[in-house]
Amino acid sequence: MPTPARRAALAALALAALSPATFAQADWPRGAPIKFIVPFTAGSGTDVLARTVGEKLGAALGTQVVVENRPGAGGTLGAAQVAKAPADGFTFLVHSSGHVVNPALYPKLPYDTLKDLTGVTPLASLPNVLVVAPTAGIKDVADLVARAKAAPGALNYASAGNGSATHMNAEKFRVAAGITAQHIPFRGTPEAITETIAGRTNWFFAPLVSALPLIKDNRLQALAVGTATRSPVLPNVPSLVEAGLPNAAYTFWVGLFAPAKTPPAIVERMHAEVAKVLAQPDVKDRLDKLGANAMPMEQKAFEKYLDDETAAAAALVKAAGITLQ
Repeated sequence: MPTPARRAALAALALAALSPATFAQADWPRGAPIKFIVPFTAGSGTDVLARTVGEKLGAALGTQVVVENRPGAGGTLGAAQVAKAPADGFTFLVHSSGHVVNPALYPKLPYDTLKDLTGVTPLASLPNVLVVAPTAGIKDVADLVARAKAAPGALNYASAGNGSATHMNAEKFRVAAGITAQHIPFRGTPEAITETIAGRTNWFFAPLVSALPLIKDNRLQALAVGTATRSPVLPNVPSLVEAGLPNAAYTFWVGLFAPAKTPPAIVERMHAEVAKVLAQPDVKDRLDKLGANAMPMEQKAFEKYLDDETAAAAALVKAAGITLQ
């Protein structure tokens, strides 16, 4: 009969013989760090949500969640990195609604948005807020629209990159208002906010989670919330619908994705653990204060949602005549 030492050695050999995918399903994450790739700069709305969830998720899984920023090309650099990563449950993508826009903007993406990445779960939806420099003297949305119409193409607007949620919100606003203006894409939200505060860009649909402290400090002036309804954290700021532009409303969401061949058991476990994190009172309180809203959805329903959002984004890109800059 084998000794305890012999049995342990045989068990180790058996584990070593398992494929990486089988081993990951059986023992994931076994204390190894998990990486969240955020395809935008630190301080962006997507980054804030990734770090808020990641900190708690690591504790729940008995490991560390490391957030790595990989900005550039409208979020496609980070998405490509995850699409090509080993499907072993240790690399995930935290992306925004801009993720489903990129197929319509980048005809030669090095990955297939719907086939090479699996939607794990939404993290939250959050409004953008239309902001301008307080020194610009713009009274409200109607005043901004009037100025743009008085000088077609003379004004400009910032975004956190081509195809980003901040870009799409601005395009819906521009089309609904019937104005022309120059799009200035930046590497991320912090850069776009800096240029807007300085007055070098005329307006920006900033993620509320990033802009809120600056609005409270009167460094940015909020003209409207980019959604159909007001935000509880900015009760005195109208929605775009209230400002007379119902077709300009846009939902900015952030979700978690995995390489397409990640074992279903890991995807299901991650979905369940993230749901538990988002239900924690301190996390809910933080998201509430940031103006973020819960977006509960089963994993398969999220996949269907991504299909529908990709089609809707393609229609918007065509209607607005959006091209890369």
